[in-house]
Amino acid sequence: MLSERGIEVDGSTIYRWVIKFGPELSKRNFSHRDWRGQTWHIDETYIRVGGKWRYLWRAVDQHGKLIDFRLTARRDSNAARVFLRQAMGNARLYQPLVIITDKAHSYRKVLAEFNRHRDPGDQIRHVNRKYLNNRIEGDHSALKRLLNPMRGFKTLRSTKATLQCIETIRTIMNNHIHQRKSGPLGEIEHLHKLFGLAT
Repeated sequence: MLSERGIEVDGSTIYRWVIKFGPELSKRNFSHRDWRGQTWHIDETYIRVGGKWRYLWRAVDQHGKLIDFRLTARRDSNAARVFLRQAMGNARLYQPLVIITDKAHSYRKVLAEFNRHRDPGDQIRHVNRKYLNNRIEGDHSALKRLLNPMRGFKTLRSTKATLQCIETIRTIMNNHIHQRKSGPLGEIEHLHKLFGLAT
């Protein structure tokens, strides 16, 4: 995009922009997100960081809107518990009524713990049928198409900053934002508002 406009920028400069501005972009955009449905699809995928496989936990709602994500070194009940607490904390009033997962045992154990402290009418229904989780698996694939050309990451810090940036940009481009005009001009206007830039 920059070269089309006659601007030459080294790849390392883009990398530094992502590391510096990705987390800030995510933070400023958070309150503008079009809030989520109450049926969540949760799954984890793999990302190579520093030569090791790490686990990227992600949740989307029934409309494909991102709820939250978290990068962990392990794939166990504790990682699932921490991710669900984080996602529910960020969802605030929009707590899940149904959570759809694959057949991993960690989800069943953690959701049982969450439901133990809830009234029967407020308990989260857990559906663990793999074929019903195609929505999150398809979203993983779309994200991986962006990540694969990067050929892995070196540090957790750079990985998290890059993911924050990519997930936020995808949220904006998919128009999962309150009162944003459609199309590229709407995206530009929204980013200008986030950073207080003159239009």
